[in-house]
Amino acid sequence: MMLKLARTHLLCLFLCCNFFSQESLAQRDSTLWTVKAGDVIPPVSLGIAALIVQGRISRHLQENVVSRYPDFRTNVDDFLPYAPGVVSLSLAASGVKGKHSLGDQVILALLSNLVAQGVTQSLKRIVRYPRPNGEDYHSFPSGHATTAFTNATLLHEEYGRRSVLYSIGGYGTATAVGALRVLNNKHWLADVLMGAGIGIGATKVLYISYPWLQQKVRRMKH
Repeated sequence: MMLKLARTHLLCLFLCCNFFSQESLAQRDSTLWTVKAGDVIPPVSLGIAALIVQGRISRHLQENVVSRYPDFRTNVDDFLPYAPGVVSLSLAASGVKGKHSLGDQVILALLSNLVAQGVTQSLKRIVRYPRPNGEDYHSFPSGHATTAFTNATLLHEEYGRRSVLYSIGGYGTATAVGALRVLNNKHWLADVLMGAGIGIGATKVLYISYPWLQQKVRRMKH
């Protein structure tokens, strides 16, 4: 059941990205839609990887982690997911030029997080997969990983071209969040990978569609 729903999610993500690609081809004289391989490959690859490691591989990894770090506990992973987004907005607020203005960055941050969490929280309640610690049945996908990679992608999109260090810092922080979720025995590896894919995918879709959304808003005003 879980694999079927996860495959459905990946198919929807692929179709959305394919839709954007077709729109780009149909509007050769417009820059409203621009889709690159780098927008599609990472989230789809992470989703596929999550399906591959789901089950035996994730359980085996979790058993090793718990046996090696039985007393590991931290709540840093409850705050760290927001760090890349805070950095991006702080840079914009201090006058460091990114891809968008501060106001647009705020809108993109809100929309990206809302869409990403909407997908993740819906899947959690539909799939109802047990956490490794048995706490509840909302393990798949990881909400923390979704938030972390959503915000890391925001930082990458806004300032990655300015310096690769922003991208490395953002995605490095998000990866640390995923690792901490596994070390805290809150999530399986598959949960983290799928959450990362959703976070990156949702943010990419919002950035791709944002020029079109802006045009629609301007038309409505007139």
